[in-house]
Amino acid sequence: MRHLTRYGVIVAAGLIAAGCTAGSSTSTTSGSGTSTAKAAGNSTLTISNESGALWTCGFNPLNASDSYLSVGFAYEPLVYVNPLQQGKTTPMLASSYKWGAGNKSLTFTIRSGVKWSDGTPMTANDVAYTFNLTKKYPALDLTGSWSVLSSVTASGDTVTMNFKTVAVPYFYYIADQTPIVPEHIFSKMANPVTDPVKAPVGTGPYEMSKCTPQNITYKANPSYWQPGLPKVKTLQYPAYTSNNTANDDLANGNAQWGGQYIPSIQAFYTAKSPNYHYWFPPTVNVTLVPNLTDPILSNVKVRQAISYAINRSQVSGIGESGYEPPANQAGIVTPTFNASLNKSALSSWGPGYDPAKAKSVLASAGYHPGSDGIMTNGAGQKLKLTVINIGGYSDWVASMQVIQQDLKAVGIQLTAQNLSNTALEAALFNGKYQLAYFDQQTFGPSAYYELNNWLNSANTAPIGKSAATNWERYSNKSTDALLNQYETTTSASEQQSILNQLQEVMLNDVPIIPVVEAVDWYQYDTGTFSGWPTPGNPYGQPAPYAYPDNEQVLLHLAPK
Repeated sequence: MRHLTRYGVIVAAGLIAAGCTAGSSTSTTSGSGTSTAKAAGNSTLTISNESGALWTCGFNPLNASDSYLSVGFAYEPLVYVNPLQQGKTTPMLASSYKWGAGNKSLTFTIRSGVKWSDGTPMTANDVAYTFNLTKKYPALDLTGSWSVLSSVTASGDTVTMNFKTVAVPYFYYIADQTPIVPEHIFSKMANPVTDPVKAPVGTGPYEMSKCTPQNITYKANPSYWQPGLPKVKTLQYPAYTSNNTANDDLANGNAQWGGQYIPSIQAFYTAKSPNYHYWFPPTVNVTLVPNLTDPILSNVKVRQAISYAINRSQVSGIGESGYEPPANQAGIVTPTFNASLNKSALSSWGPGYDPAKAKSVLASAGYHPGSDGIMTNGAGQKLKLTVINIGGYSDWVASMQVIQQDLKAVGIQLTAQNLSNTALEAALFNGKYQLAYFDQQTFGPSAYYELNNWLNSANTAPIGKSAATNWERYSNKSTDALLNQYETTTSASEQQSILNQLQEVMLNDVPIIPVVEAVDWYQYDTGTFSGWPTPGNPYGQPAPYAYPDNEQVLLHLAPK
């Protein structure tokens, strides 16, 4: 199952960090899973999140392979930043924070009275140690924070972070995406990159009680710093290798919190009980990525025509069962970032699906239908294109079939090459393709993060070299200037003005073509627990694989 990760978004660093796989739905995988008994006395919550593998029982929060089993459960960040509420902040291990003059320093006041689960007090020294540890061992710097940091020091109950250059968007990675670890434990590890953490000592609401390859049991931390929390005392986290088994456990009531794709979800799941619900909030775009160095696709009118030709609503309905909504050419995920949408600019673009407009744009670029119906230009070049896709994702294969039909209707022949995930990423990252169907796999608290990934020339590379996120090889100095300006300001109005201009870049230059919006997969049972996040109360990203949001959910839940 492909899940969204919030690690790895790059802000002009030109680096890509390791993270969990992410993004869209997938077909059912083969293998066997582990089901569990029904919640005992409503005090036990079982998580159904098909990960496709058995547990390794490693809990190092600074290791990308282990972080989603440790962050939010045992380890916490300084501040929680809610990506579903325009970056609304909740103080966690830091009780407050303040930007310095010119936004080139950031000072956190560390919460007093917090203890590690072994009883040792947590202090500002632990926070400074964590960040300096990720500097010493770059493999632990999952967010690339040291690409912008120059120093991190503790003094009393404060920690001050100085920046090489102003990088306001990195607050999210520093405050929310970096879990704090205990110096008295990690300083004794021979190699914190490779040494396993089998018995995590954290400040979070849960302690890992028992781990086997088939299941993890978490027990409430009796000395957790928020009095009376968590109210759910025991968590069971089975290792599902098939979403058949994982889905069955949700439908049968054996699990109460789900995070995977369920085909025909109304009939299979919600019809089984009035207490069964789901919510799939959109997070990032699944896009058609043009190679801008290709002689045909370097023509902006060809890219415009492709965008107008795609019936995104049909791709959503046929390819994604309607679960993942149609995207827009402005690149703003809605309704998640509705407030950031440049409605005026998008309106001037016209309806998203307009085959007649696609044909007229091609005609203005000198293309005419050939005897075979394929558009041809004066030089005899036919609009015959290839697109790489991931053959193992049945939803993407179905989506591509719709796109192929749409483009054929306007005279563009599109041939799909269904590759493995590994093969597609190798071709995409190195620029060895014409078109690719892919998503960014990353999510941040504003629309800026995805736009920056697409448009920042610092994140691209020459053909044959691996690009971080700007795989289409887009480069524009004025666009870079806008992105750099965004990094310097904490003014919401100035940030929005820049976002408006970046959307105009998306509409005028069409550097990338959004098709549908990838979603978080989230199912929940209100019969046994209350306090779940909902569209009306989106206090956190709701999927169990989203961290540190999972902690916010667990702190809100209460047994019925």
